[in-house]
Amino acid sequence: MAELDQLPAPQARSQMIIGLTFLLCLLLVLVLGLVKLLAWLDDEQQSPLKEITISGQRQFIEDKQIESLVRQGQPGSFFELDVAQTHKMIEALPWVYRASVRKRWPNGLEIYVVEQVPSARWNDDLLLNQHGEVFDGIEVAKREQLSLPSLFGPGGSEQTALQGYRDMQSLLVVADLQIHELFLSERFAWNLRLANGIKLNLGRSEFIDRLQRFVDIFPLISTQNKAVDYVDLRYDTGLAVGWVNAETTEKTKTKQRES
Repeated sequence: MAELDQLPAPQARSQMIIGLTFLLCLLLVLVLGLVKLLAWLDDEQQSPLKEITISGQRQFIEDKQIESLVRQGQPGSFFELDVAQTHKMIEALPWVYRASVRKRWPNGLEIYVVEQVPSARWNDDLLLNQHGEVFDGIEVAKREQLSLPSLFGPGGSEQTALQGYRDMQSLLVVADLQIHELFLSERFAWNLRLANGIKLNLGRSEFIDRLQRFVDIFPLISTQNKAVDYVDLRYDTGLAVGWVNAETTEKTKTKQRES
């Protein structure tokens, strides 16, 4: 500024105009460069998402389904792709329990999935995972013919029903018995249908102790020369056994032959 002050007024003004012009040109070049850079980053032909890598142990999740979801739901540009939104879309798939998503420079996407572990059918139209959470995987379960117990109960009782099933099945396994269906009523009364067709009424309270009573006496009742229809265990010390009559047995055999 001191040098400009020493110059004649017209020359000082000329130097100032040159300086301002240079500064404006520099700013214009920077702005144009930034605009071109943004345009290049937005152009999927310049920075396309080329490779999608999917990992994680999976049996029912199809990789092509995930890849199609990502490519259809997000822009083709690597830089524009929203990782958080992609993560949300993938975890919304029925058989995905958890997922992680990250970009890999310069044009890749890495996806790691944790698949749902089906533990039971729930009310005939949903599945329960290992944590007692529902998910919509029943169509795949039917197609793959998954061998799963069927649990029935009121909404909100999923974890209770699954834990009850596990506790009771651990008792029955020593007698080589398997739960086929479990019913939990609105009043939380427990009923079972075993794989051999026997129905068990356990009531609301002390159902584990009552089931243990059945396991203890099962070898005795299984030696009888007639089939067991049901066992009512809603008694303090005993139980009631209902037997399948000959007519019912014959009808069952006829239906089995016809089917």
